Amino acid sequence: MKEKGYKLIETSYLAEEIDYTGSELHSHFVREKAGIEWDGVIAFTGSSRVAGSRLVDLEDAEEQHEITAKRMLHFIGEHFQCSLREGNVRLRLFASIVKDTLDGMAPESAAVRDGDDLFVNGRKLTVAICTISPLSALFHFGVNIDPAGAPVSAVGLKKFGIDPKKFALAVLDRYAVECSSIERALRKVRGVS
Repeated sequence: MKEKGYKLIETSYLAEEIDYTGSELHSHFVREKAGIEWDGVIAFTGSSRVAGSRLVDLEDAEEQHEITAKRMLHFIGEHFQCSLREGNVRLRLFASIVKDTLDGMAPESAAVRDGDDLFVNGRKLTVAICTISPLSALFHFGVNIDPAGAPVSAVGLKKFGIDPKKFALAVLDRYAVECSSIERALRKVRGVS
């Protein structure tokens, strides 16, 4: 069967540097920054400093943690008509794709995935969170480039000589393929009774 050109998800890499504060995790940020009207994921680089009321993770907020890094590769995804449970499953799929991409570009990293987080030799490589708005499920997935200032033992893409843009484009492409494949799978089966 011939594949149609219709896109069920769109992605974009932004050349603009954006420092991530947590306020970016809101409905239609993807549309505001990249003009994406459908489900979508964007990537950009910038520092990270999330604290106080901007922390979505209740455990982090209760313990007054901060999420900081000198430079990160940020991904923000938005899926409409998606429950929080499905959003979290998609985030874990995304984490697996990031791990697979890292394994391909830097096999020596020996990254390990634990839920939606990636670690290299016990050092944290990523941060991730999924939440919901009245319109959609949203996720932020940050990959350290230079983890300076991180409150935990951390590592970044810089250690492996990985170009953040090249890495981001590979991840975005793989995620778009997976999401489109899922949507196609939903539409090619018949119900049973």
